[in-house]
Amino acid sequence: MELIIGLLSGAAGGNAVGRLIGNLDQGTLINSIAGIVGGGLGGSILSMLGAPDMAGMAGEAAGLDIGAILGQVAGGGVGGGVVLAVVGFIRGKLAG
Repeated sequence: MELIIGLLSGAAGGNAVGRLIGNLDQGTLINSIAGIVGGGLGGSILSMLGAPDMAGMAGEAAGLDIGAILGQVAGGGVGGGVVLAVVGFIRGKLAG
């Protein structure tokens, strides 16, 4: 469940960054794909770092705990935005 939340919030984060920073916008499809990749990576990295524990859990993250969900949304959204920024930067440099 956490992975799905991370992927969806990554897609949203990628599209949000694309709309906010016009020169990074690669279109909805590329923004979404980059966001999904970044959301998966961001959510996984936060889980490995123990982000659900930072939300008030004392060990394992309970499946639908609000702190764990918010952590996945934040990690996915930020990860999606970061990967889109990298993709936009690289495509901008290649285009000349």
